[in-house]
Amino acid sequence: MKINVKVIPNAKRVEIVPGDIWKIKVPVAAVEGRANKFLIEILADYFSVSKSRVKIVTGEKSRNKLVEIIR
Repeated sequence: MKINVKVIPNAKRVEIVPGDIWKIKVPVAAVEGRANKFLIEILADYFSVSKSRVKIVTGEKSRNKLVEIIR
């Protein structure tokens, strides 16, 4: 399954809003890939899969990403 994600870093709390473009708020800064790592952890937990089954396909350095979840 592939989903389009808009990441909002430096949020006060974690929030996941599903839709055509998923909005995901993460409480970490987008420095040295920390927000991406946190995003992978959040999505792995949300979909009940291991972190190795969540991959950022495109948008590694952008707020807009295409993420693949392998079930």
